[in-house]
Amino acid sequence: MYKVLLIEDDTRVAELIQRALQENEFVVEIAYDGIFGKKLALQNDYDIVITDVILPNLDGLKLCQQLRELFPEKPIIMLTALGTTDDKIEGFDAGADDYLVKPFEVRELLARIRALLKRANKAPATKILKYANLHMDCNTKIVKRDDTEISLTPKEFKLLEFMLQNPERVISRTEIAEKVWDMHFDTGTNFIDVYINYLRKKIDKDFEPKLIHTKAGMGFILRQ
Repeated sequence: MYKVLLIEDDTRVAELIQRALQENEFVVEIAYDGIFGKKLALQNDYDIVITDVILPNLDGLKLCQQLRELFPEKPIIMLTALGTTDDKIEGFDAGADDYLVKPFEVRELLARIRALLKRANKAPATKILKYANLHMDCNTKIVKRDDTEISLTPKEFKLLEFMLQNPERVISRTEIAEKVWDMHFDTGTNFIDVYINYLRKKIDKDFEPKLIHTKAGMGFILRQ
């Protein structure tokens, strides 16, 4: 039985989510502010953390950053009424694995929880990924081009990892959204393009050959 830490200051929303998760055989503990949420996360072993962004005492973004440093592999979902591209990028950069905009259907939250738990429980994939002079160690989280180490955020790392697992194949935005973010692609936002540009600046700008390419109307491809 999976244990869930829910950090949500709206008691009505928190109790609604708790009831729905309990009906689906999850054990749920609630914190109504960021400080207490962090305290519970340190005291107990949870399988997944669900946190609102706007919280008393310690906001969800800072809380997510701190939890990500303490628990690099723990799945974290952010719940928020803030749904712009910039808001989503800020959440992912803070270390969130998924980002659900209010109002949402509880069954969608359940689907995303199950997808993250399934991914977290999978056996480790290939430890070392290489393409051209790009090298990724999935255990140490170190990425290099030639002998130069490149610092990536958690989401940049996951995006590059997925591209390295699928070299020389056009990957659509929809597939990236589903496989890297475990979410359906929202055509009204361009956060995937933003992250591709982040990667290009770090992976390609100062190196040869250029590896990340756009196929107009189709998606992106990792190739020489």
